[in-house]
Order: sequence, then C-alpha cells, then structure tokens
Amino acid sequence: MERRQAMLMALGAMTATQVQAQASQNFVTAWAASAQGPYPIGNPSAQPDQRAIFPTPAAGANDQSLRLIVRPSIWGPAARMRFSNAFGTQPLTLDGVFIGLQQGGASVLPGTNQPVRFAGQARVTIPPGGQVWTDPVALPFAADPANPLLNGRKLAVSLAVVGASGPMTWHAKALQTSYATAPGAGARGAEEAEAAFPHPTASWFFLDAMDMAAPAGTPVIVAFGDSITDGTASTMNGDDRWPDVLARRLPPNRVAVVNAGIGGNQVVGPAAYSPQAPFPGGPSALMRLERDVTSLTGVTHLIWLEGTNDFSRNGNATTEAVQEGMRQGVARLRAAVPGIRVIGATVVSALGSTSAAHGFAEQDQKRQALNAFIRTSGVFDAVVDFDAATLDPATGGMRSLFVPDSTTGGPGDRLHPNRAGYVAMANAIDLAVLNLR
Repeated sequence: MERRQAMLMALGAMTATQVQAQASQNFVTAWAASAQGPYPIGNPSAQPDQRAIFPTPAAGANDQSLRLIVRPSIWGPAARMRFSNAFGTQPLTLDGVFIGLQQGGASVLPGTNQPVRFAGQARVTIPPGGQVWTDPVALPFAADPANPLLNGRKLAVSLAVVGASGPMTWHAKALQTSYATAPGAGARGAEEAEAAFPHPTASWFFLDAMDMAAPAGTPVIVAFGDSITDGTASTMNGDDRWPDVLARRLPPNRVAVVNAGIGGNQVVGPAAYSPQAPFPGGPSALMRLERDVTSLTGVTHLIWLEGTNDFSRNGNATTEAVQEGMRQGVARLRAAVPGIRVIGATVVSALGSTSAAHGFAEQDQKRQALNAFIRTSGVFDAVVDFDAATLDPATGGMRSLFVPDSTTGGPGDRLHPNRAGYVAMANAIDLAVLNLR
C-alpha cells in the first residue's frame, strides 16, 4: 500500500508541470448539468427522501458536505469545474473541494482524491446569482487520457457548504446517485471512505460544468432540451439517455457530448423566472441559452430537441411562437459561437399520454407543425428525425416497445421513451450530419 501511494504521489508530482503546460493550451467542456431552482423546485426522478439532508429546504445545506458523482464524456490530465449560485439569494461559501475517482457508492479510489483551489485558495464565496471556476487541478490517474480503462469511469466531486447555503441552485434530474453527510458534519471531502456520506440524492447541487484539458479542436456537442434529453424514464445510474448513447457511438475520448436538458423545459415559457418566482421546468430555453450553452468551453455543435412542454396544458404556446423562439435561439447561437453547427431534432409523439398535461390532439397537431418547420425551414444546419425513430404509424403515438418506464418500472407514460427508446433515438442519428473532422 505504501509503495502504491508513493507511486501515485510521484506521478502527481511528475505530471503537475505537464498539466500546467497542457491546461494553459486548451480546455473543453466534458460534463454539464443545467442550473435550475431553487431546490426543491424541479422534476427529479427516483429521488430518495431528502429530509435527513435538507430538513428546511429554504435554508438549504447547512455546514455539511456533498459528494457528487459525475461521468465526464472525455478525459484529460487536468480538470476545472464551475460552481453556480445562480438561484441563490445569499452568498454561498464553499470549502474543502476535492475531486477523485469514484470507487463505488460514496467511496473514492484510494490515492486519487485531489484538493481543488479557487485562485489558489481552498475557500470561495459566490455571490447571489454568481458563478465561479476553480483553478485547473491535475488528475494523475488520467495522465494518459487515451487509456481505455478510463472510459465510463466516474468522478467524485466533494464540496463542503460553510454555514447555511440558503436557497440552493441544483439540477433536479441527475439520474445518478450522489451522496451527502448529515447537516453539521462539516468538511469531509478529504476522506476517501464513504462512512461520512450515508445519505443518497438523485440530484446535483451547485456544480454545473466540468472542463477537461484536451487537444485543440476537440469537438463539443451540446444536447439541448427538456426531459427527453434530461433522460426521464431511462435507467437510473445507467447512463442511458440518448446523449449518452450518442457519445458511445463516437470515437472514444475524441468528442465530448454534454447534456443541457432540464425536465419540463420550454422554448419560450415561462415569461419570467427568479428565485422568488421559479418554475419546475427551469428558465426557458431562450433565457438560459448563454449560461447553459454559449458560456461552456469549446462548444462546436448543438442538437436542439424541444417543444413538447410549450404545447402542453402548462405551456399552451402557439406553434408560431415556438418557431420564432427557435429562429431567435439559433441566431443568438451563431452570433455567440461563430461556426457552431446547429442541428434540429424532431419532437417525439406524446399522443395518448397518461400525463394530465400531455397527450391531447391539439398538442400533437402543434407538434407535427413544429416538426415540419424543423425539417423544412432551413433554420438548422441539419436535422435528426427522432419522431420517425419512435413513432408507431398505426396509432400516431410512441411505439409500444419504448413505453415501459426503465427508471422505476411500471407502465410508462407514453411521453418519455424508455431505455430502448433512447437507444433507438441515438442510433437514428446519422453521424455524417455532425460533420466531424
């Protein structure tokens, strides 16, 4: 054990200089989780009872540590992370931030846990509505990013909230189990063992982006949309959302695919969003475009799948409003990221859904009109036809194979595809439309 630790320490010292040189050259976003909130406003899936972690939601986290489990889509010898207080109403102080390889559950693989700094300091305070990037941190265990044994591995990002956080910025639908200490436990992120982190959560808090040092020109594909991008009804902890499956179809560690979906999201609604007046589906796509897409590092592509919720009974937007919203969004993307390739995705059927807000004929008529716009308007550089991949032509609804829920079991809602449906969607993407070099 001592020899192993010494080797890891030597590798860390040996790669630190290399990492500084490489990290100064290029970073790209390797993971993201769009900010929403404040907690508990949102649409989590398979969420455990959170009262032991956050007894008073408005007070948020209180002098305790979180260990968030994330899976980067590419690896590099250094990482940096973005922490967000976008929907907080008071300053958020973080301390004791660490990053290491997940061993299993809340445990960190011994010898991999690395301390993280903010402008050289262990502690940082983020103002309400603000965000902050960490310094680059060397990842000795990823010194060779091409090592195939890294593919699919997950990172444990630990952080301590100092005092009471107040309203928490979060991403509700992680579909990934993360962990927390009890309130009052203090900074425990340096510990590799899991004993201090007994409480599970199916959401991510405060962390909303992670970059990896990568070769210049590494493509970054952002999947932008609602719950069908966020992965509702896919497999809990299975990484079976359609963006995950797409990533596995691409050359390993050559192309980053990051998920910017929010369950319940709309293109043009709600008209306003604030911590005092939140909405379960998060800010509209147009309101969050800068934070969740164009401010990410190295974005080269965007696949936009959205519109179902605009046409639900909760949204009730006109087809023309959503079409105009997409026109505006694409124009803003191209202005902010010159050369970005914007791909429109047709919206899957919700006809006959058991959800009270979905499944009615008028919604489906609007959906079909939006799909015609996506296919023929010329607004997008290319189109992927998720509708054709999932539609049962005989019923006009989703194919029966794709209906049963894969997250919690049960009959499904005829709105969200299951694991089989997401696999079919990802496999329906002609990789040529990505125009990857």
